[in-house]
Amino acid sequence: MTTISATSRLDRIKILEPLNPNRSTGIINGKTSGILNWNDIPYPSFYRAYKELSTNYWIPDEVDMKGDAKQYGELSGKEKYAFDAIIGLLATLDSPQTRFIYNVAEYITDPAAHANAAIIGQQEVIHNESYSYVLASIAGLQDQNRVFELARTHPTIIKRNEPIMGAYNDFMTEKSAETLVRALIQSSILEGINFYSGFAYFYNLVRQNRMTGTGKIISFINRDELAHSKFISELIRAIVGENPELQGDRLTEYTHKAFAHAIDLETVWSSEVLDGIDGIDLDEMVGYVKYRANKMAGMLGIDKLYSQSSDNVMPWIKAYADNFTETKTDFFEMRNASYKKTNLDNGFDDL
Repeated sequence: MTTISATSRLDRIKILEPLNPNRSTGIINGKTSGILNWNDIPYPSFYRAYKELSTNYWIPDEVDMKGDAKQYGELSGKEKYAFDAIIGLLATLDSPQTRFIYNVAEYITDPAAHANAAIIGQQEVIHNESYSYVLASIAGLQDQNRVFELARTHPTIIKRNEPIMGAYNDFMTEKSAETLVRALIQSSILEGINFYSGFAYFYNLVRQNRMTGTGKIISFINRDELAHSKFISELIRAIVGENPELQGDRLTEYTHKAFAHAIDLETVWSSEVLDGIDGIDLDEMVGYVKYRANKMAGMLGIDKLYSQSSDNVMPWIKAYADNFTETKTDFFEMRNASYKKTNLDNGFDDL
């Protein structure tokens, strides 16, 4: 195992280095040939993550959107604005995520982690395609472009994304262990917290039997993001575990502040976009997002941030999101879809 200082420059991996061993000697700045043997990797959980990620395959245009095309015009003004703004918001999260993940992969020595990052990056591309597909199904090109312009220029969205993009850009500018871990922590916030008020909005429409095509696509994205969050947290723990100089009050303080700031920004966004939406209680939404923050903190191995948010205050969401159960009943269609099951003890199947 290779230990480096927090500020040490990370080396970009070489495509193939036959003089190095196949089994990586470190998660970052280690030695590896670049040849991946899944049967001999330092972190067996990365193979379980690979199986989860690779099982989550879907194509947006296989989802029937004819009903949504009709129902979109029947949404109220507030509902339509929320629909457009949230689709735009999700696009601003997934678009840069592809670039970020692929750049991270170039500085992760372990070939198994690199392989998983490749799958995550590809899935983020599918997510972005799905937002374009949803909009193309319900509106003309002019309105589609309007939604993406809204996402690009909306002041609250810009402010909401600033901490994440700032950490990403810091890593792009200075490749060090510290900037990498901080960027990955912000990535876990993006994947594990920032999507969820948006997901809840679409699931709320579905429980009213509206926009079910969009809801189905969102459930697929939700399933992917759960797997992404889990792997990113495992990657963070591996990096910090191999490099103990990264541990301590400095990283814990950064993580707590990052999570708390994310909750504050999420509260502002929810109040702006979801206020007055039938079926959505803003106090419950904030409580739910805090619950998600506690779940993510636990996966990173730190204490929960919100002692009053140990339980999911919006349990109805569990009926609409994919929980990695071995066989789930698809609420959109009366059929079963089987997916790979995660470990029973990882606790991540609780939304």
